[in-house]
Amino acid sequence: MTHIFLFFGNLGGGEWILIILAIVLLFGGKKIPELMRGIGQGIREFNDAKKSVKDQIEEGMRSKESEKK
Repeated sequence: MTHIFLFFGNLGGGEWILIILAIVLLFGGKKIPELMRGIGQGIREFNDAKKSVKDQIEEGMRSKESEKK
């Protein structure tokens, strides 16, 4: 699995340009903004869910501490 990360770490400028060009050719110029918007919404929802879980855990810890006193 680490060899995959090493592969992507060694990409130069020319390789990135080819990857971006391939993405543009596959999805088309009009689909890319929709794709990025969808990715942004997914990241935002993930972060909101992560914050909600963190808040619930912290609230549970505070209630346990108050019960002990």
